[in-house]
Amino acid sequence: MFFIDVQGTLIEDNTKLPTRGAVEFIGYLNAHSIPYMVITNSTKNPSDEFLGYLNSIGLAIPKERYLDPLMMLERHIGKNKKVAAYGSEPFLRVVESMGYLLDYSKPDVVLIAIKEDFTPDEYAQMIEFLLGGAELIGMHETTLYVKNHKRYPGVGAILKMLEFATSAPYTVVGKPSRAFFDEALRKIALQKEGAAYPDITIISDDMKGDLIGAQALGMRGILLLSGKIRSADEILPSLKAHERPVAIYADMQEVLERL
Repeated sequence: MFFIDVQGTLIEDNTKLPTRGAVEFIGYLNAHSIPYMVITNSTKNPSDEFLGYLNSIGLAIPKERYLDPLMMLERHIGKNKKVAAYGSEPFLRVVESMGYLLDYSKPDVVLIAIKEDFTPDEYAQMIEFLLGGAELIGMHETTLYVKNHKRYPGVGAILKMLEFATSAPYTVVGKPSRAFFDEALRKIALQKEGAAYPDITIISDDMKGDLIGAQALGMRGILLLSGKIRSADEILPSLKAHERPVAIYADMQEVLERL
């Protein structure tokens, strides 16, 4: 059984097209009725729209085998809450389309998604809201954000910065939160009754943002070098023995060849 990341794993960060072996890997799982969940931290498009895009580029992922943070958001933020959301313009429009009221005067929640060009004034505004008692929520806890071959601080890094600056604790909606993984486990158990974390191998390009949290729950981790991490030497020296993945491969093609 597999949990499979998307950005940098099934699709390339820059072209947004399938990585080598990705289409074939999903096809193999479908053909052999192997249980899996595609679990992404994508938040720039509505869930159905992004899944439709993945389908359109050859990744035949059924709706019931897909999960993203937007599908979990209402569990964390009630519609009666005033939200100061920070992220890309598409993300802000998605949040509004879901019925949330964006408020940058006295919000109940500061909601963080990814953007490569946060300004100092935006950080200052976030800090003032948090010091005033607003709740801090991140759409996910990725370490790095990759765009145009450049690596920017991910949402996890921004959450850590804000926590350090204000002492405000934070909650994570997407990966690697326990609630998100629990929902993915519930869905995969509909494919294979009795599925448990030790039965699952998670495949991702994000060691700290995906794999370490998953491995702590008992999953086996496979790190790919097709996204955020370009060489094992960039990450392995900083990991403790129990945090290391069971395997490191270049891309999905190498995973497929070892099935």
